[in-house]
Amino acid sequence: MHLHINHVSRYHYDTPVHYALQQLRLTPKRRKGQNVITWSIAVEGGKKELRFEDQHSNSVDLISIGRGEHEIIITCTGEVELTDSSGVIGKHGGHAPLWYFQNATELTRPGREIRRLVSELRKQELPALEQAHTLSQMIRDAVTYSTGETHAETSAEEALKLGEGVCQDHSHIFVSAARLLGFPARYVSGYLMMDDRVEQDATHGWAEAHIDGLGWVGFDISNGYSPDERYVRVATGLDYREAAPISGMRYGHGMETLSVELQVQQ
Repeated sequence: MHLHINHVSRYHYDTPVHYALQQLRLTPKRRKGQNVITWSIAVEGGKKELRFEDQHSNSVDLISIGRGEHEIIITCTGEVELTDSSGVIGKHGGHAPLWYFQNATELTRPGREIRRLVSELRKQELPALEQAHTLSQMIRDAVTYSTGETHAETSAEEALKLGEGVCQDHSHIFVSAARLLGFPARYVSGYLMMDDRVEQDATHGWAEAHIDGLGWVGFDISNGYSPDERYVRVATGLDYREAAPISGMRYGHGMETLSVELQVQQ
């Protein structure tokens, strides 16, 4: 399947910016089953300083925003060819060792609720792959997909206790629980072609666990299945912070607003 993507992120500042730096993790990964045919990133209101590859083999563009700017516009356009592998990414690669993905972070540190979930799952004594799929379904049953109830800094434990959240929350809970079960696990950010619409207002997030004999396997908890040829993997990390499409810092006062225009279509 060939997917065409057009992604515009527009940051507006109600007072002039003194100085800002942003890291862009917006270039899809090149791997077996995901061929990036064309991809470009254009920046208005700032300039590209450098490009580097981080510990997760994410391609990162560092951009600066100069003094006096009120707006920066980041436009990504490209075409990606994908094949369906039933969610199986395969053997581990990259710079970070496999054991690194068993480390808890502030957003994925397990508490009482996640430990209770894992305890219930362990009682079933399932094979590894079936255990991971069952975990995904248990999280989907426990946490209703609902926007506006959580935010970017909501932890996995908080979201599970609340019982509501979005794809980021579902993925963080899965990653946290999977690590307790002994699986290396990571967060994935990227694009998803939806069946019912072209226009979207955000990128997508899901999780991957490393299963012996298969390697990395993807789980989209929010939708209840493993990623197929409609999914474009862009960045991976221990949690959302390490895989966020855009992150950075800013000096200056005033409010920042973000608007996103995203189209993913065949």
